[in-house]
Amino acid sequence: MKKKLGFGLMRLPLTDPNNNGSVDIELLKKMVDVYLQRGFTYFDTAWMYCDGKSECAVKEVLTQRYPRDAFTVTSKLPNGPLNTLEDRDRIFNEQLRKTGLAYFDYYLLHAIGTQNIDRFNQFDCFNWLMEKKKQGLAKKIGFSFHGTPELLEQLLSKYPQLDVVQLQINYLDWENDKVCSRACHEIAVRHGKQIIIMEPVRGGALADVPANVKMMFKNADSDMSVASWAIRFAASLDNVMMVLSGMSNLEQVLDNTDYMQDFKPLNPDEMQMALLAGRVISGQAEIACTGCSYCTERCPKNIAIPQYFSAFNKKDKEHYLALTQNFGKASDCIRCGQCEKACPQLLPIRGYLESVAERFE
Repeated sequence: MKKKLGFGLMRLPLTDPNNNGSVDIELLKKMVDVYLQRGFTYFDTAWMYCDGKSECAVKEVLTQRYPRDAFTVTSKLPNGPLNTLEDRDRIFNEQLRKTGLAYFDYYLLHAIGTQNIDRFNQFDCFNWLMEKKKQGLAKKIGFSFHGTPELLEQLLSKYPQLDVVQLQINYLDWENDKVCSRACHEIAVRHGKQIIIMEPVRGGALADVPANVKMMFKNADSDMSVASWAIRFAASLDNVMMVLSGMSNLEQVLDNTDYMQDFKPLNPDEMQMALLAGRVISGQAEIACTGCSYCTERCPKNIAIPQYFSAFNKKDKEHYLALTQNFGKASDCIRCGQCEKACPQLLPIRGYLESVAERFE
């Protein structure tokens, strides 16, 4: 049986914490070696991850070091650089070159939502995607999704040829009225789609939970890490073929592969406890940021938005002030709105930055 833990190549180890593109290749090689040695094979990358360096890392740590049948790679077509029909093939061929691959095992349209679906339709990306499968350049196809349940229903009904859908699902977002994890999961199951889960640990937030939630999990099973509850919750759901974890150090690889080696689904009582933990956490977290960093790509003031929101939630002024030595301050925001257009969580980032400035400056 295929092991359900996927290696997300978005939050990789860095040689410079202030440079998201400074991937620590030597450490990543060690992490990948352990992951593969323990029988796991699935890697997820994308055009913009790690300032465009994630796909290049695939070539260095995988393609040049292992036979092609030893691993599975997923990448995605971004909507931002799409300006012509020709851009689809240009981007796809560049991704093959960067990764050193002849084909992708899975290829997805990236981060579909209500704010960008018109762009994917404008450039006929769904039919283009199906053509890539016919050509053998993408073995399985689908899309990652950050939209409404209504849009998901529409797409899966219109394109039954798609193999997979990648959804944001975790016990914190299960009943969230913006993310709608539960509703989207139910729709994908009803359409018989295999599901890949992203953000099971909510950008690391569910690995660093409030003390009362941590005690709840420890009392239930003292041997399991806090993060394991989030990943095992996601992996226990129907139709889930893979749960992605953005592992950024060797300790996370060792922990995740340990408890997912012989995965046993959570029982009904454990599932309910995880959902209770989500309700407790949602009552305490002020900004529901997952730390994906899509918002920072075009920020003209180089504001470290996800890091500032994390400091805000933790009320950590010292960390905020340290970050401002290398990045623009929250008050430097010129309200251009580029960040909000890119945010898959649809957060009112500009307003939140005002709150950060008020608290820390």
